[in-house]
Amino acid sequence: MDEPILARPRFRPPAPTPGRAPPDLFAFLRQARDNPLATWTKEHFEKPVVYGKGVLGRVMVVSEPRAIRHVLVENAQNYKKDQLTRRVLAPGLGQGLFTAEGEDWRMLRRTLAPMFSPRHVASFGGPMAQAAHVLGRRLVRREGRTVDVAVETTRLTLDVLERTIFTHGLKQDPDALGRAITQLFAAIGPVDPLDVLGLPEWLPRIGRVRARPAIDFFARVVDALIGGRRALVESGAPAPRDLLTLLLEARDPETGKGLDDLDVRANIVTFIGAGHETTANALTWALYLISQAPDVRARLEAEVDAVAGDAPVAAEHAAALPYVRAVVEETMRLYPPAAFMSREAIAQDRVAGIRLPAGTIVMIAPWVLHRHALLWDDPAAFDPDRFLGAARARIDRYAYLPFGAGPRVCIGNTFALQEAVLALAEIVRVARLDLAPEARVEPVQRVTLRPREGMPMRVSRRG
Repeated sequence: MDEPILARPRFRPPAPTPGRAPPDLFAFLRQARDNPLATWTKEHFEKPVVYGKGVLGRVMVVSEPRAIRHVLVENAQNYKKDQLTRRVLAPGLGQGLFTAEGEDWRMLRRTLAPMFSPRHVASFGGPMAQAAHVLGRRLVRREGRTVDVAVETTRLTLDVLERTIFTHGLKQDPDALGRAITQLFAAIGPVDPLDVLGLPEWLPRIGRVRARPAIDFFARVVDALIGGRRALVESGAPAPRDLLTLLLEARDPETGKGLDDLDVRANIVTFIGAGHETTANALTWALYLISQAPDVRARLEAEVDAVAGDAPVAAEHAAALPYVRAVVEETMRLYPPAAFMSREAIAQDRVAGIRLPAGTIVMIAPWVLHRHALLWDDPAAFDPDRFLGAARARIDRYAYLPFGAGPRVCIGNTFALQEAVLALAEIVRVARLDLAPEARVEPVQRVTLRPREGMPMRVSRRG
């Protein structure tokens, strides 16, 4: 009798080991500044709700899907972005869509929503595929060399932004722009002890000082964009119906007031930063994961070859690449673009049967939620099959939140997913990327989730 064939062990990528107990104040401040992922404990990954008073005050960490739905959807009006999040992000991103609240946020959301409708996003497929083809050719020319994939995916996503939502170009060297984005997020990402302790804004923060060159750089780039487009609009000449024009034409339906240049700048910086980071990081992590899972890579290549053949991947191929999409989605489960989100209760509420006083911080952490023992089978393993067929249907909507949920769900989620599918497919069609032997891979939270030391990988041509 033949012996059974053993299934190939699934790859378990690196992640900080959860602590057994919550850190004390000084340990928390040290870990939060170096890598907030290290502050989570074993309890967070095993219990649906963890509630108590700690360093940040009264905090509830919620990993129970029904409770998450309550906070983000059913009673969303009772929750606002907490002060710590706003203190960390507003200095770098300004009062854009990501950080705005109340009527300011609602006006921005209404203004920008048409830009990201499914039909409009579908029209971006061609430019996305063209940008992916450019990246594929660039990688093939570097056959036999080691490249930092994090840098290459940044170039791709900035190219896509130029071809889609800033259609007259960003008028800046993409490498310089990419470095500025990295510098900005690296500077504002580490949590400053002064913000945790709620000390006055006038006290200088190290991160804000370090971020100043990048912020000034963005101001110059974006002000040039705004000035050029405003002059075009005021001249009466036809202007492209892209994000920049929509922002310049935006008017509050009640007051008729438009956005000033600071508001327009804040939203452009938000879209350059967030629009680039989510997809670039997802692609970087996906290429790393498939390099460590030969069976997944072989299956991925087979699907792409069957759909595209010898021709470049095109926009119309996206719907015919379910396994590519599953790889992207599983990547964002293990390495979600935003590792956590937090809200502050405006008024008293009851969540998961627990009474929450006003002012309670409610944390919903995709990093924890996506690796939770009660919600996922073998949660630390890389397994794209979770997102196919019946297995996908069993995933609770509020157990998987790479782009959030509710009224503040990421406005660019469809855009980012389409871009990632087309780009990953084109990359694996033309090249194989293998992790450099000297590489040390460690996820670190710097606003988004990125590899601490980049992702050096060696390029081989396929076929």
